Amino acid sequence: MNARLTRRHFVGGLALMGVATPRAWAQGFAGLGRDADGFASVIPGRALTFPADHGPHPEFRIEWWYLTANLIDASGNAYGAQWTLFRQAMAPSTQDHGWATPQVWMGHAGITSATAHHAAETFARGGIGQAGVTATPFRAWIDAWDTRGLDGFSDMNVAPLEVSASAENFNYRLRLDAKQPLVLQGDAGYSRKSERGQASYYYSQPYFTAAGTLAIDGKDIAVTGRAWMDREYSSQPLASDQTGWDWFSLHLPNDEKLMLFRLRQKDGSHYFAGNWITADGKSAPLPTDAIAMAPMAITDVAGRKVPTAWRIAIQSRALQIETTPLNAQSWMATTFSYWEGPVRFTGSHSGVGYLEMTGY
Repeated sequence: MNARLTRRHFVGGLALMGVATPRAWAQGFAGLGRDADGFASVIPGRALTFPADHGPHPEFRIEWWYLTANLIDASGNAYGAQWTLFRQAMAPSTQDHGWATPQVWMGHAGITSATAHHAAETFARGGIGQAGVTATPFRAWIDAWDTRGLDGFSDMNVAPLEVSASAENFNYRLRLDAKQPLVLQGDAGYSRKSERGQASYYYSQPYFTAAGTLAIDGKDIAVTGRAWMDREYSSQPLASDQTGWDWFSLHLPNDEKLMLFRLRQKDGSHYFAGNWITADGKSAPLPTDAIAMAPMAITDVAGRKVPTAWRIAIQSRALQIETTPLNAQSWMATTFSYWEGPVRFTGSHSGVGYLEMTGY
């Protein structure tokens, strides 16, 4: 039997669950608003523990290990790199070995410049060694795409790491270092996604410095910059009437960080959340009514109307900024397609970051 899980088989399996059907798209982006009967629940007050929580949680339906990097070359040209590994449970079960496992894995990788955006996608069946995550020593992989801890790895810093991916017309290999520990998002790692109880466990490492090489169409480019890792796991991260999200990770001046998102609801009463992270690692949740996000410009992307420039205000933090994309055509034409790319911002604060938008 061929161990490789093809895109056709992966999507077919999701269809059996209702995830790839029109009905599922009515249950939140990519079916993430479906009922979670039989899966573990996200509850407030659970303490996250490390290194254990760097590893997989098969009792929950979905989780991801998500890395984005804002990079520049020696001439100051900007680039973005993305590396993501998703785990999806097709049914409630903790069986994680062999072909009996319900766990499937999906990897996304991307490279963005001012003139081009490249994306790649790969799939794997869990339990047979083609993809997976180990907490100690830390390693996340799918096929030849790899994120692994290097000598001197710190469980609390999630560093140093080496991240690599390759596709037909791009590849990259980056080293990520961090002097600061990871931070908990939401309320001590409990990240609420609606007023009706949907939530995830969520933590980040926003302090990475990055250095390495990327190649686009066969041209090697040495780069340095900043990177950000997000870790989330949940069984029902969206409400059934939430159609998608607009999510920012921003590197502010003086090494402060900002994570914020808007979850779009069909009735227009969108849900906002975020965390302000200080240079010394203190992560404070922002009240929902303290966040103002409004699109400034709409771009035609892959036959869709996508808001690619934004105005963001957080009055309690004296922040008023406007964001612009490095490349407005940063569309991930993957099975569940979305916009993902580097941005820069100006105003009361200036810097760079990443924007992800789903459900358009």
